[in-house]
Amino acid sequence: MALLVLLVSCKNEPKQEEQKEEKQESLEPVSNEALESAVIYEANIRQYSPEGTFEEFTKDIPQLKELGVKVIWLMPVYPISMKNRKATQDLSIEDIEDEEERKKYLGSYYAIADYTDINPEFGNFDDFENLVETAHENGMYVILDWVANHTGWDHHWMEEHPEFYTQNDKGEIVDPLNPDTGESWGWTDVADLNYDNKELWEAMTKEMEFWVKEYDIDGFRADVAGEVPTEFWEQAVEKLETNKPLFMLAESEDKDLFHEAFDMGYNWEGHHIMNEIAQGKKTVEDWNAYMQKIDTTYQDDDYLMNFVTNHDENSWSGTVKERMGDASEAMLAFTYTLPGMPLIYSGQEYDMDKRLRFFEKDTISKEKGKLWPILEKLGKLKNENVALHGAKEAASYEALETSEEKKVMAFKREKNGRELIYLANFSDSPINFTVKQEGDYQNYLTGETRKLTENDKLEYAPWQYEILVKN
Repeated sequence: MALLVLLVSCKNEPKQEEQKEEKQESLEPVSNEALESAVIYEANIRQYSPEGTFEEFTKDIPQLKELGVKVIWLMPVYPISMKNRKATQDLSIEDIEDEEERKKYLGSYYAIADYTDINPEFGNFDDFENLVETAHENGMYVILDWVANHTGWDHHWMEEHPEFYTQNDKGEIVDPLNPDTGESWGWTDVADLNYDNKELWEAMTKEMEFWVKEYDIDGFRADVAGEVPTEFWEQAVEKLETNKPLFMLAESEDKDLFHEAFDMGYNWEGHHIMNEIAQGKKTVEDWNAYMQKIDTTYQDDDYLMNFVTNHDENSWSGTVKERMGDASEAMLAFTYTLPGMPLIYSGQEYDMDKRLRFFEKDTISKEKGKLWPILEKLGKLKNENVALHGAKEAASYEALETSEEKKVMAFKREKNGRELIYLANFSDSPINFTVKQEGDYQNYLTGETRKLTENDKLEYAPWQYEILVKN
């Protein structure tokens, strides 16, 4: 397989050099200026279409531009190990006797058999190259999901470099363990990598560089980034960026990761608070306390990804409707107006209301309904209004005082003379309230004018929200 990859690479080399020149002219390298106004899209290639291929996803990339998408994050595109492959959370395919039954279990994307090859389910290197090229032509960056914490049990390092792996007292390679308890996380389809071995650092960085140099990708989303030493990521990014500037997303909130290695992290804690507010378990006061906490926890140029769903939440915790119910749309708009970058997960734009199967083939229904036009408007606002800048030079964020501190979410964003206010009833009952703010505004989604005065009562239905803009 390595020989095949080498041959394909050599065969296409003149073509790749020509394409890289063209892409540099049509798409500037990743910059903070571009990321300030970006929407990120998580692409689940397997489930995106009935075919589950790069080719089918690539056809729809121009449509994503309509939603303001500037970054496409591809879930892992690499071959998946067969040994210990998951059939369910608790069973491996070895536990299933029927050979035909086994075939339907495709395994976890995160049990990687080869970091520098393509999962044949999705297509081939030419298909992947076309996806990246199409994204670049449409003004979008492409980042790859990178799983540095572990490999699948079929990975060639198991034979060639067993010293790269964590081993027990008997010298047996083990799956990842919870550092607090020493017990398995239950990720039995993968083998834990041991970063005490500095030769692993060099090998892993080289595997990442393959995609940057040969296929012009624009960065990485790092799976369980906090389980890998920060120093590894720092040295890796320094080496990788000798090729081109990159955008680095960490599946983590660990603040030390953002000092040198990563640009953005996950807003996991904020997401869980959103779920609990929607479920009546927490209030706006809890959110305001959280914002005060992160204001003192992180450096000024750190920022987080905001979301109402992603592949983990959808498959394991439930759909947006299951978790957020009638609050779903208000929470979606909330993620666009907060500091940071909003995420769209495959199917969300088509009002998907089902849990996608994780280890088997599934598909989304691509019919535009209620959310597509809302996401279009929110994406346009995010792209064009500097008051929603959310990266290293983010617009300011100020909580506004209201007469219903537990129920009304109210904050103001400002930058370069532009101002935006998010107002919402974060409760399941109608309310009347006042907000300590004055001025003439326009409801961005409806076009209606809204005059705010400190003494006038506002009436909001349950979960009603407004995005008010002032030029």
